[in-house]
Amino acid sequence: MAIDVATVRNNFPILHQAVNGKPLIYFDNAATSQKPTVVIDAISDYYKRYNSNIHRGAHHLANVATEAYEQSRDFIATYINAATSAEINFVRGTTEAVNLVAAGMAKELKPGDEILISTLEHHSNIVPWQMACEASGATLKVIPINDAGELLMEEYEKLLTEYVKVVSCTYVSNALGTINPIKEIVAKAHAIGAKVFVDAAQAAPHKKIDVQDIDCDWLAFSGHKVFGPTGIGILYGKTEVMNALAPYMGGGEMIDTVTFEKTTYNRLPYKFEAGTPHIEGGIVLAEALKYMQNVGLDNIQQQENLLLAHGTKLLSAIDGMRFIGTAKNKCSVISFLVDGCHPFDIGTMLDANGIAIRTGHHCCQPLMQRLNIDGTCRASFAFYNTTEEIDVFVDTLKKVVARLR
Repeated sequence: MAIDVATVRNNFPILHQAVNGKPLIYFDNAATSQKPTVVIDAISDYYKRYNSNIHRGAHHLANVATEAYEQSRDFIATYINAATSAEINFVRGTTEAVNLVAAGMAKELKPGDEILISTLEHHSNIVPWQMACEASGATLKVIPINDAGELLMEEYEKLLTEYVKVVSCTYVSNALGTINPIKEIVAKAHAIGAKVFVDAAQAAPHKKIDVQDIDCDWLAFSGHKVFGPTGIGILYGKTEVMNALAPYMGGGEMIDTVTFEKTTYNRLPYKFEAGTPHIEGGIVLAEALKYMQNVGLDNIQQQENLLLAHGTKLLSAIDGMRFIGTAKNKCSVISFLVDGCHPFDIGTMLDANGIAIRTGHHCCQPLMQRLNIDGTCRASFAFYNTTEEIDVFVDTLKKVVARLR
């Protein structure tokens, strides 16, 4: 069933405005997505009706908030096919999830151990592992890519030795849109005894996530990429793996008993949820995922594939157009450069016409260095975007390019 885009767009109030006197065209979805009315209303409803700190409360509001929060955890577990809701840890986002796991693993690693990441990684899936290596004496190694922005799987297999303890890889590249063969990556790592962390921040808005099918040890995504609030996300972790991992933060909620001599830790998932959480965010994240579920993940993919094909076709007709990232398997992200035009200038002039894209290195400086560029223009589409918006974008870009040359 195809998406009725006009009806869908009516669910997103922010899309119906003018920017610099022009109708807003929002093509920066890989940075953050817009929010449907059901999500906005759910945020307001929480603060209007049952705002309270959760767990351990003896009063009505605390019980209502706790139930809503834990029901959200249960829904998310089902949504990604976790074995149990105890495998769902609420975090601030994918960045915190990577840091949590990397900090815990740093206590298990030793000199001579190795961590593998890929050339495609966001800084958030690079820096925490560098910090883990500094703390443990382990070595960080990198899976190379080809010029199309695809992992060189043969080289990956060569890197998989008995010394590799962790492989941490993005499911979908935020900068190029490349969809990595994540199940194969996981299976090959497990074959040599390594654990696998999957950064699904860019995959979750576009694809159905099934953690048991992927068989990863950890997987994380951020709420603000899946049409939910900022400052919330989830870390999935297999029960046996998370039980063995050291806590990231200490404080309230993550404890069982505390004395001045010793502390024992709470059961999963609370072992990793110190302090008062982003209660509203945790509750509303489920509402955002329910919205996606109602639209239909297959329908979302169909619409976004249409937009990707349409945009690629029209942009390819621009003289001097150079696509950055031409993987055979891609999500709805187009990164490009135009000969003779600086990306920032393009982005600024498009914004003057109400068109929002992202320019720069997209928090992927090592990837840009591999591609021998400083950055790109990036247009990233969501299912609420239209081919008509792409037509306006391309026509405007042509005029921008003519002025810059």
